[in-house]
Amino acid sequence: MRHVDEYRDPTSVQAVARLIQETARRRWTLMEVCGGQTHSILKFGLDELLPSTVNLVHGPGCPVCVTPLALIDRAVAIASRPDVSFCSFGDMLRVPGSETDLLKVKASGGDVRIVYSPLDALRLAREHPEKKVVFFAVGFETTAPANAMAVSRAAAEGVSNFSVLVAHVLVPPALEALLGSGDVAIQGLLAPGHVCTVTGYRDYEPLSARYRVPIVVTGFEPLDLLKGVLAAVAQLERGEHRVENQYPRAVVRDGNPQAVRMIEDVFVVSDRSWRGVGEIPRSGYALAPKYGRFDAEKIFDVGGLQASEPEECRSGLVLQGRLRPTECPEFGTRCTPEHPLGATMVSSEGACAAYFHYGRARLEAAERPELSRAHTTSVTGH
Repeated sequence: MRHVDEYRDPTSVQAVARLIQETARRRWTLMEVCGGQTHSILKFGLDELLPSTVNLVHGPGCPVCVTPLALIDRAVAIASRPDVSFCSFGDMLRVPGSETDLLKVKASGGDVRIVYSPLDALRLAREHPEKKVVFFAVGFETTAPANAMAVSRAAAEGVSNFSVLVAHVLVPPALEALLGSGDVAIQGLLAPGHVCTVTGYRDYEPLSARYRVPIVVTGFEPLDLLKGVLAAVAQLERGEHRVENQYPRAVVRDGNPQAVRMIEDVFVVSDRSWRGVGEIPRSGYALAPKYGRFDAEKIFDVGGLQASEPEECRSGLVLQGRLRPTECPEFGTRCTPEHPLGATMVSSEGACAAYFHYGRARLEAAERPELSRAHTTSVTGH
């Protein structure tokens, strides 16, 4: 398949892996930012192709995973109302809140629907004016244009029974918080290709200069990712630090101007709390004042709901690259996809879900036999 097969060609992949081994003369730690990249790395075993001198850690690029517990509780409170049709992408339904999740609300009779676009929710609002239709607007910059378009259309068409629960977060401020913390040993970053298709990579250039780290924009196929690793390692070995685009078939420096204009019309930059991380200044979007009438938090008066993260869930450390999923004592035992403690175990971009799904628990069974037993039981159901 064009634009897929050529990026999965084993001969080409092995050739780049050998180049990385020849280039990496010192030890380097790189962080792939996006959860989609994490899944590709584990699915194709790319980390096992890397030399011992190159260590990959996983970053905060899973929007479902970083949605704070309090916001899940607000979603549950809204979805539990009999007059509401609550629409969401499927990933969010099993993310645990303080006491329950959206899937259990649906099982209890709540009108909770999986949609594939915010425009599906807007269409539902048009077709059912008697219902209050709420869309859970979760995502990084990648999904912001479509969510902004839905709000803009609702305003233009006068659809008054449509609203959004906004949970948008932004990548560059999160990376700044990580790099500026002083205790996370990251020498290079693989920047998220999908985000950069929308916003470009201008915003990463000041980060690269300030913290003296190479930042390489990469895609999601094996060749994309290994070429990104090679570019970052080559810069580090030469003592360089700049933003480099290894995903030119999808990304340009300035991104998509139309998409950016749509975002800037509907949203304003705001402070945001990140699950397991805490509040990061100017790290998210909120509705602009002129679209405030579509803000579900205000309409349903749930903004005051607060919650504390469970101590037993270490997803915050995983999202900051401080802990591998299999280093968590709850991984595969108390925390499985069927009974998750946190979102990183149920999201399609979550690092814990990736380790579980692609069998990394089995690889470590020699050290933790109970992990292997729990993993096998959960997968087979026996």
